[in-house]
Amino acid sequence: MKAEVLDKLKNGIIVSCQPDEFGLFSRTEFIVEFAIAAELGGATGIRTEGLENIKAVKDKVKIPVIGLIKGKYPDGSVLITPDVEAVQKVIESGADIVAIDVTSRDERFKIFEEIRERYKDAILMADVSTYEEGVISAELGADVVATTLAGYTPYTKHSFKKYEPDFDLVYKLASTLKVPIIAEGRIWTVEQAKKMFEIGAHAVVIGSAITRPRLIVQRFVEEIQK
Repeated sequence: MKAEVLDKLKNGIIVSCQPDEFGLFSRTEFIVEFAIAAELGGATGIRTEGLENIKAVKDKVKIPVIGLIKGKYPDGSVLITPDVEAVQKVIESGADIVAIDVTSRDERFKIFEEIRERYKDAILMADVSTYEEGVISAELGADVVATTLAGYTPYTKHSFKKYEPDFDLVYKLASTLKVPIIAEGRIWTVEQAKKMFEIGAHAVVIGSAITRPRLIVQRFVEEIQK
């Protein structure tokens, strides 16, 4: 079952359809329409946040759905699917894969270990920010590792480049680990996506470049005004 779902994602584009931080296109009907459009366009999977959104998207598309719930760390940064209870809710909402924060912060490794023990049959995706976190995640039983948080944790902010993904991290993880590696984070062009596959990514997640009209317009404006 796990292999079948992960095979459906292989060599494909996963579209992240999540609420905008400014509240734009955040209603569930918009999230669902983005997801349907992505499937019609050939996406192999959808990533979405929030129980209502997961249920609604799962009801309308046939491709695998990666689900999560967002929480917050004390410093205000995003925490992805914080605990066992959240994982249970995401599974009950119909997600095929559960995305979980597996970083060096706030005993996340210990929490993930508990989740893995309880949900042996669930497909768990570790969202990490460093190579070391990816290695530990795989050792703890992650079925797939994603570079979602690279550049977004306090200790990786120095590596953040607005329109450039972390190719080195994807390459190192794909060259070392046996579990599938999903490239995610600041992928804006076809060329960047193709490069991710060339260096070993199992699949590529694209979010803002597809589902954030405000940021798409902003990027055009920035490039024109240079």
